[in-house]
Amino acid sequence: MSGAVEWSATIALVAGLIGFDFWAQMRNPHEPTFRQAVRWTAIYVAIALVFGASMVFWKDAESATAFIAGYVTEWSLSVDNLFVFLVILSRFAVPAAYRQRVLLFGVALALVLRGLFIVAGAAALAHFSWVFYIFGFFLLWTALSLAREGHEDEEDVEGEYHENRAMVVVRRLVRSTPEYHGGALVVRRAGRRLVTPLLLVMVAIGTTDVLFALDSIPAIFGLTTDAYIVFVANAFALMGLRQLFFVVHGLLTRLVFLSYGLAAILAFIGVKLVFEALHENTVPFIHGGEPVTGLPTITTEFSLGVIVVALGASAIASLIATRRRLASAAAPDQARDSSSD
Repeated sequence: MSGAVEWSATIALVAGLIGFDFWAQMRNPHEPTFRQAVRWTAIYVAIALVFGASMVFWKDAESATAFIAGYVTEWSLSVDNLFVFLVILSRFAVPAAYRQRVLLFGVALALVLRGLFIVAGAAALAHFSWVFYIFGFFLLWTALSLAREGHEDEEDVEGEYHENRAMVVVRRLVRSTPEYHGGALVVRRAGRRLVTPLLLVMVAIGTTDVLFALDSIPAIFGLTTDAYIVFVANAFALMGLRQLFFVVHGLLTRLVFLSYGLAAILAFIGVKLVFEALHENTVPFIHGGEPVTGLPTITTEFSLGVIVVALGASAIASLIATRRRLASAAAPDQARDSSSD
């Protein structure tokens, strides 16, 4: 399959799925039940996995593995992003019935902005191999920061959200109403058009996601430099983000070791990027501007294994720690009941 056909068919598929989501949400705005959210999350994950498996036939096995590794990485990193999304929705006091719509529009905007980011990143890597050093050391620094912060619950994160510059500019350029008007984005008052908070929160979600892309995009470029795979992995991860939000909404505080798992993944990919930079080194003050030989080559299959193990270990450790914490909290109550008997 030619590159143009790949891009055209994929963009049509992504647009079709987003279009279906828009149609379904506009037709019946509501907050999904936990069961509905789980079902649709499973459907989107299945679509992504089927797409990745199909790449074996119309692309190659290495590309399929790179897509799965990239998708799992982007999807897992997006879980941490949901903390801030939850805070934004709370700060804007978005009515429950319209939270899905806000997330959907925000994700669509984020996908466009990430696409531009991916194009710029791919162009930089294609022309300047030293960019691998920047991406690699940035991921190592991010991993260290994430590991130091550890897990933060919703109350901790809530105090840290500040409007980004895009939101500040939007507020200065447009006039908005103080209250919501159902599902309307723009209303007319006294002959003037005013935006509603619903539009502002959509912009907040979309532009805030780009800040998260500062670590997730370099991370996936550490797994593959194919801009097509980077884009499609991000697209599938973002498309399932809305449903995932409602699944993990009540589970975020239970994933107490998720940050450490993500830190391990980012550190691993950061080392991989530095190794690749050394393999193609052209920086004069490093090894005389010559490529460094003898370093191990980290395969995509090995990277996928590390990602799965890191996520699995952090999830299992989180479940064990949460169960012990709940058991410890229940012990005094049980002892009190026994003594009263």
